[in-house]
Amino acid sequence: MSETVAVQLSDDERALLVRGLGEWGGGTRPTDALARAMGSENVAGLLADTKRVAAQLEADEPLTAADWARALIATEIAFASDYYGSGWDWSVIAGFDDEETIRRLRQVQRKLISVARLA
Repeated sequence: MSETVAVQLSDDERALLVRGLGEWGGGTRPTDALARAMGSENVAGLLADTKRVAAQLEADEPLTAADWARALIATEIAFASDYYGSGWDWSVIAGFDDEETIRRLRQVQRKLISVARLA
């Protein structure tokens, strides 16, 4: 599915996704296998994709289902995984404490899961 889908997100929800995407190329440790699981060809592609999607989110542009899925997955991994993502350092790096992140992430998941599954 390559057509774009607009999803209404609050400023806080959008900020969470942008921050989660921004971790890729920073404190995260992706592999080519993880990049492929996230819908990119390799690590270089993942870094380009996350940068592009973050810019689109900041501009409040609609995304493809694949890009909504990528934004959600990238944020989930960056937040929760201490192996691939920021994990324990998330609150220091991202500026959102864990409780706030979980609350926002659950809100975003409810809004995106049906769209992301179309990818």
